[in-house]
Amino acid sequence: MSDGVKPSPGGWNRIHLVVDDLASEVTRLRDAGLTFRNEMITGTGGSQILLVDPSGNLIELFQLAAR
Repeated sequence: MSDGVKPSPGGWNRIHLVVDDLASEVTRLRDAGLTFRNEMITGTGGSQILLVDPSGNLIELFQLAAR
């Protein structure tokens, strides 16, 4: 991760959720006080960000790239 944290034993398994508008979801969830593990990353396949749930599990929010 950008802050230098590396996966520990057990890995970084996560739930993967596809959303229609990632930027809006990130704003809505941040306004509700939720914590993200990283900033939004955009590549050729789409954009993603990792949300941390109250138990420390990662939830990936993903938006497919426009075709």
